[in-house]
Amino acid sequence: MSTSPTPPPTPPGPEQPSVPGRSGPSPATGSAEPGPEGELRDHRTLTSLLGAWALAACSQEETAAVETHLTDCAPCAEEALRLRDAVGLLHSEDSLDLDPMLRSRVLEGCLHRRPARIPVPAWVAPYDAETARLDALLRDMAEEEWRAPVQLRWFDGEQQTTRETTVAGVLGHLLAVDGLVAAGIGLPDPLPAAALPADAPTAGPAAASGADPQTRTEIYWSLSGARHHTPAAREPWRQQSHAMIRDVSFLAVDDGSALGDRTAHGRLVSYGNFSLPLRDAFLDRAFECWMHAEDIADAVDYPYGPPGPAHLNLLVDLAARQLPGAIAARRRTGLAPPPHGLAMAGAPGRTLHLEIEGNGGGDWYIPLDSPGARASPESKVAHIALDGVEFCQLAAGHVQPLEAAAGHDGDRQAIKDVLFATASLSRL
Repeated sequence: MSTSPTPPPTPPGPEQPSVPGRSGPSPATGSAEPGPEGELRDHRTLTSLLGAWALAACSQEETAAVETHLTDCAPCAEEALRLRDAVGLLHSEDSLDLDPMLRSRVLEGCLHRRPARIPVPAWVAPYDAETARLDALLRDMAEEEWRAPVQLRWFDGEQQTTRETTVAGVLGHLLAVDGLVAAGIGLPDPLPAAALPADAPTAGPAAASGADPQTRTEIYWSLSGARHHTPAAREPWRQQSHAMIRDVSFLAVDDGSALGDRTAHGRLVSYGNFSLPLRDAFLDRAFECWMHAEDIADAVDYPYGPPGPAHLNLLVDLAARQLPGAIAARRRTGLAPPPHGLAMAGAPGRTLHLEIEGNGGGDWYIPLDSPGARASPESKVAHIALDGVEFCQLAAGHVQPLEAAAGHDGDRQAIKDVLFATASLSRL
């Protein structure tokens, strides 16, 4: 009976790689170690993954294997640190949000090539930009985020006051108060006339529908019911803001001025207990839109930056120009001590130098003894230096007055008067 010859022994040499269904040793290319789910990860493979790991491009299993390996292998751990440092030099950890002025620059480039037949007045541009930024934030929100609680903050003259609503409720507030300006340029008021107080004017030289901002807000919230807690709040606000920008642009052109100076200074918008020229009313609504957009962004944990420098400067200027009247109003109500002496209109009087630092900054000289007095550097008795964004936060009532000054010197009472007057500009 014949038998098959015994195969000769395999000569010594490199081990063969294992294949599925066949047991055998692993390649001896380095120290082997177990990876996730019992896999074997050799040193060479893990070293090759360090670049991807530094870029956060590994899968979850690969990341776990690499990080386990780094705790035992000093050379790889040192190389991983070098790669991570190199990646940090390639890009900074900036916000993924677009530059707030990108939209303005794109529009400016387009209009340079083909000017608009009906241009948007320069004093409306901040409102246009801020409503567009807020609308972009709202477009990205999930439905449940519209019911997120939002803290609205303002300074009532003596202390900070808060009111809680929802993201959608903030939109209703903006719609109701923007309606004052909308009515001032001939657009429908979002509040029915029957809902307004009986003594509130619905027409006249003030060019606005009556009631103060807080009353209008409460009325709108009560009328809108459950709707002001849902995404349905977005569309009425969006349509009204677009109509305001469109109609005021036509109005400015009809008044015969490309910048709408006659429109800006010839029409007043009544806020109930005070009035603003139409130009300032649009800047005021841009300011409120920005501040409430930040309130919304905080509520849904979304990064949100300030306006661009040119627009921020206009908003700072609006607040600075209102300070003499705010100081006088606080004195009339007993919230501030009387002036050192009354100054005649146009005559030089004691002055505070308000220095706003950073983007959108500048220098403003505030008359202290009378709104009509002439402020000048020669009459300066005090100086306050503030960052532009912090100054606006103070004017919105989001910062306590005595905690806001980055630097100050001079008459302490004058400094206190101006800081508290700035916070008193805020309202719901």
